[in-house]
Amino acid sequence: MQLPVKPPVSPMLAKSVTEIPPGAWYEPKWDGFRSILFRDGDDVELGSRNERPMTRYFPEIADAARVELPPRCVVDGEIVIATGDGLDFEALQLRQHPAASRVRMLAAQTPAAFIAFDLLALGDEDLTGRPFSFRRAALVEALAGSGPVFHVTPATTDLDTARGWFSAFEGAGLDGVIAKPPEVTYQPDKRVMFKIKHQRTADCVVAGYRLHKSGPDAIGSLLLGLYAADGSLASVGVIGAFPMARRRALFDELQPLVTTFEEHPWNWAAHVDPDVVRRHGGGSRWNAGKDLSFVPLRPERVVEVRYEHMEGTRFRHMAQFNRWRPDREPHSCTFDQIDRPVSFRLDDIVPGLGET
Repeated sequence: MQLPVKPPVSPMLAKSVTEIPPGAWYEPKWDGFRSILFRDGDDVELGSRNERPMTRYFPEIADAARVELPPRCVVDGEIVIATGDGLDFEALQLRQHPAASRVRMLAAQTPAAFIAFDLLALGDEDLTGRPFSFRRAALVEALAGSGPVFHVTPATTDLDTARGWFSAFEGAGLDGVIAKPPEVTYQPDKRVMFKIKHQRTADCVVAGYRLHKSGPDAIGSLLLGLYAADGSLASVGVIGAFPMARRRALFDELQPLVTTFEEHPWNWAAHVDPDVVRRHGGGSRWNAGKDLSFVPLRPERVVEVRYEHMEGTRFRHMAQFNRWRPDREPHSCTFDQIDRPVSFRLDDIVPGLGET
């Protein structure tokens, strides 16, 4: 590729803050796969956050780039799959499949879109040394005729509008707001932007643990559960960010609660062929969310965790430890405590998104 900015390029990153800062450009924070797209005529390459190529997983994005984008450009953005119910991250993950035939099938069934939010190069000009306000204007102009696959993210300099987006857009699957200083140049792999993400708490039952890679006497992660309306205990996610000394202390504390799978509500192995368990490393071939390789605990201990949002019945990202709740009865830890955002149409955020 004969571009002024050549692959691979690490995306510019954002640091987490608790409040939306004043005096910035604000954008919705999209929940997808971060990607920098390079186009030089018919040559198109999609790079990931870790600089690995993703072109083969999203052939419809590459095809659309040859039609909708300027002939020679480098665009930073997010690959998403839009549905009538919002963004579908699980469908996005399924696209990372080794079989090209399956990728093509999924590309037809659940086509992806590209939300552009920065322009690194256009023609022979390297824009990375220009301020963001300049790059934003150039991006809007360069992609003025794009669609239905490529879209420019909404942006505003109005703080009140950004606060409204933070609250309203969550119902469409977006997970916060990005704030970009107007004068910031494009700095690969540097946290020079700001991200403000939703944070909530929930009281969960600790139903098991996995060992840490350091050895058999330290906790790697704790498995969390919430009780459903029918009284069953649903697996909702894990927590695992503990200092090493705490991991070892937790191991000793939890030993009195260790039980057998026969006496545990998550006796998933009883429904899986033993040969499948052996060949798939302890995991269920049919349900990736039901990893069988854990130590079951009697569901008697309650922990308060911080989380961003839920996707279906599971935490979208790994939850974070907040505090133990010895005052809570485990069966009181139900889905009723989970805050569900008001639904919001993606089409109202980016007109035409989801019409690919």
